[in-house]
This record gives sequence, C-alpha cells and structure tokens, in this order.
Amino acid sequence: MFLTAGQANRRQPEVGSSRGSKTSATVPSAQAASIAIDEEIRNDAAIRKADGRRQVKVVILGQAESGKSTLRKQLQLYHESHTLDGERPAWRIVVYANLVKAVRTILDELEYECARHEEPPLSAAAPPRSRSTGPSEFEALVDAGSENEILALRRSLLPLVSLEVELSDALSDEIVFVPRRSVLGFDVGRGLGFRSAARLGTRPIHLATAALVRVATARAAEILGSSAQVVDALWRHRAVQALVAARKVRLEESGEFFLNEVHRVGHLEYVPSIDDILHARLPTIGVVERSMEVTTTGGAYVWNIYDVGGVRSQRPAWASFFDDANALIFLAPISAFDQYLEEDPLTNRISDSVQLLTSIAANALLKNAQLILLLNKTDILRRKLEAGVKIRDYITSYGERKNDFSTAAEYFRSHFLAAHKKNSGKRPLFIHFTCMVDIRATQSVFASVEDIVLRRHVSQAKLV
Repeated sequence: MFLTAGQANRRQPEVGSSRGSKTSATVPSAQAASIAIDEEIRNDAAIRKADGRRQVKVVILGQAESGKSTLRKQLQLYHESHTLDGERPAWRIVVYANLVKAVRTILDELEYECARHEEPPLSAAAPPRSRSTGPSEFEALVDAGSENEILALRRSLLPLVSLEVELSDALSDEIVFVPRRSVLGFDVGRGLGFRSAARLGTRPIHLATAALVRVATARAAEILGSSAQVVDALWRHRAVQALVAARKVRLEESGEFFLNEVHRVGHLEYVPSIDDILHARLPTIGVVERSMEVTTTGGAYVWNIYDVGGVRSQRPAWASFFDDANALIFLAPISAFDQYLEEDPLTNRISDSVQLLTSIAANALLKNAQLILLLNKTDILRRKLEAGVKIRDYITSYGERKNDFSTAAEYFRSHFLAAHKKNSGKRPLFIHFTCMVDIRATQSVFASVEDIVLRRHVSQAKLV
C-alpha cells in the first residue's frame, strides 16, 4: 500500500516554475500533434525500408525524471562518443538553466521562511504553502547575524535568478515535429533541437533560435562568473542546508550536482564535461528520436531510439510508437519512494511506475517486443537510506524489513516482478539495477541489454 502525500505528512514541493509561459497559439493542438507524429512515423518507415540495413526499433519509456534522456545520452556515448563530445559547448546553456533553477528554488524557500521581512517577491507564481507550527531547525540555527547574511546573499543573487525566464525561453523556443532529414538534424520534438539549431540552422527561425541561445548563454556566463562565490556561500550556509533538509526541498538531481560544482561551472571558459552532460536535465516534450549504428559480433545494426516525454499529458501519444518495436526499455526511479507526481500529488511515484509498466506490457502492439526494466537511480536510493529516510513511512507494504540498500533493492525488484507476472503471465521481464550517471556501470548493463534485444531481433527475422 502506498501512502498519499498528506498521509506521509509531507509538504509538497511547489508545482511549476517561474519560467515564462507561452501563449496557446504557439503550442500545437493535440490533434495536430497526433497527425504530425503519424506522418513522421510513416516517413521514417519509408526511409528505413529504402535503407536496406538491419533496423532495430527501441522505445524508451518511464515517468518524467526517470532517467530516459540520460539513458539516450549514455547510448550515444557508448556507440558514438565523438558526437557527444562535439556537442559539449552547446550544453552550457542547459547547465546554466539547471543551476539557476536550483538557486531560485532555494531563494523561494528562504522568502517563505523570511516572510516577515519586506523583501520583493522572487516568484509571483509561487503557490501558497502551509507552514508547520513551532520553530523549525532552520529558525533555530538563524540568529540575527546569520539572518542578515542570508538576506544579503539573497539580494546579491536576484540578477542571476532573473535569468531563468530568458534561459527557459531559449531552451523552449519552439515545440515542433522536425523532419529527420531537416537542417535541425535527427531530433523529433523539442528535445535537443536548440542544440542543432545553434550549430546548423540556416533558416530565419533557426538563426533566431541560435541567436537567442548565444545571447542567453553569454549573459548567464557573465552573471554567474561574478556571482559563483555568492552561490557557493548560500548553498553551503548551515541554515540553508538545514532548510533544505527540514522542508524536504526538492532540488532536481542536476541542480544539486551543479551547485556543488558552481566554481567550475562559473568559470568564463567553462565547457561542460561528459559527466556534466549526463547530469544536465532538459525535459523531453514530445518525442526525441536518435538513430545510431551498433556493431556486434553478429554484424552492424541501425538502432532507432525513441525517447518519449513522460508527464501524464504526453502519455496518450505513447502507443503511436509501439508498432514494430523490437524492445521497450522502461525506467523506474526506485529512489522516488518518498516522492509524488507533480501533476497528481496523491500518487506515489513508485506506484505510478508499477501501474505504467503493467499497462504498457498489456498493449497488444508490444506483444513481440522484449521488455526490459531498469530500476534506476540506485545511487540516490542508497544516499536516502543512509540518511535515515524510512521506506515504510511512504510504502506501508514494506513493513518491518531492514531499511538498507540490499533489502530495499530486492523489495522493489520483487514488487515490480510480481505486478508484471500478475498481469502478463509468463512473459519475460528482464530487470537491471542502474545508475544512469555512472558511465562504467551503465555501459556494462548495455552489453546485456543489447544481447537481449538482438537475440529477439534475429529470432523474429527467421520467422519472416
């Protein structure tokens, strides 16, 4: 049994962000998007039929923030590392956006705590939140001197936080379905279209996007360069650390990672490392497709990988990509046992992943596809358990089991497998534990996954 957010006595993180909103005229209707997807699939099928090379279709699914895009980047690193290395400069703006969002989240929490001070609001869109009674650990740590320190740091960082809308606009300039052979390259949907536009675009809209990205990147580099020390002082302040822990402030993994690296990221000559790219988060809107050649002992194959957005509003479009899929890789972040869907604060994220997996496995279009489950974010799960977060406080069926990593990992593996067997009988489900930001460990998993996928592909080919 999964507890709701209220039952777990957990104050939810704010839903939404301070990024600028687009008018409805700039977002295609659901019907237009569906037509565009179907047309793109037909065009892709025709191109691949004419290609003549052996094709493997892999669909990557999972809820938002499950690690799907990181898996795609890891596959790119594994098979086409030179292409990912060439994209490093273009990832600066994503890193800056992740870092600025993390700073803004912290400042919003400080504004809430210091509401008695007449400071200008940082985020007009921030929703009201109830405050627990009695002094918090944060309040106990803040004396008059340290409170003044925090307020001074907060004021100094207002110019940096003001960049969030500009960075978001540069990254979400357009939501379109881009033909694979277009000037934008191989990305379908928003995905990383900004990256190719900045490098390859020649049409007016692409040049405008590239200019927007360059200007936003330069401004962020300049302001962050002069405020990196302030960001670091804020992040490491003992009262802020207490606030993050006491209020369960949900900083995305990327935000916390880059806060710890702010001096390096804030250098004027900064170029993201491969590790930075793996940690950087850019939510997928629509679907991002990437084709890459995979060479094995059995020869060369073209893997066509579909990374599909995971928020609930995008899930109805998933079935469009199931037809002829050779494999479905489903990512479930088992570290999210204490989290709830932003779009549905009553639904535990583990429960949502289980329901998603079972419903997908039951889809008739996937009856011939290999099902691979990656229980992801084991590193974060381990850290939470070591910090004393109790699984049974959020999932009552965990009972009195030991609250250690090995016990928890086996519980989640058995939990997903039992749900799968209940709904899909004897159909195989291949399960791996993963940490998608760990290059060496992830690439060892890829060898096993590729063997599973290609064995089924060969067996299906013999039946044709």
